[in-house]
This record gives sequence, C-alpha cells and structure tokens, in this order.
Amino acid sequence: MTGSSPTGRVDARRLLCPMPVIRTQAAAEGLAKGSEIEILATDPGVLHDIPAWCRVHGHEVVHTERSGREIRLIIRIGSS
Repeated sequence: MTGSSPTGRVDARRLLCPMPVIRTQAAAEGLAKGSEIEILATDPGVLHDIPAWCRVHGHEVVHTERSGREIRLIIRIGSS
C-alpha cells in the first residue's frame, strides 16, 4: 500500500457479483491516473473479479486483506 489515503471508497459489503465491480467501475470514472480506491466487500468473489476487472481496464490492485468475512482492496487507477 502507498500510505496515502484513497481518493474514493466503495462499500460493497453484503452485495453479490456483479455489484461490487459495477460500483467500483462507477467510482473509478473520471478519477485521475494514480488515484486510489478502497473497496470493502463481503463476497469472496471480489478476490477474483476486481483483479480481473483491473487487468482489463489498466488498473492495479495494490493491497488486499481479509479479516473474517470482510475483504478490503485498494486499487490504483491506471490508463484506461
């Protein structure tokens, strides 16, 4: 993780696929390259879906952690 505060935050807890990715996409729209988004989720599918979405759109997962059922990811906006 970079140590800076994320620019955006997506609270996708209690949402199932594809909603965490849809909410992340909406949060990423218009953000400058290098901006970071924190994603909170409870659907374990985000551990696959968010990295796959990042690869397709030129973004990067810079941090992933799991505490109980809660999953926290930080992504950095790339050139999309």
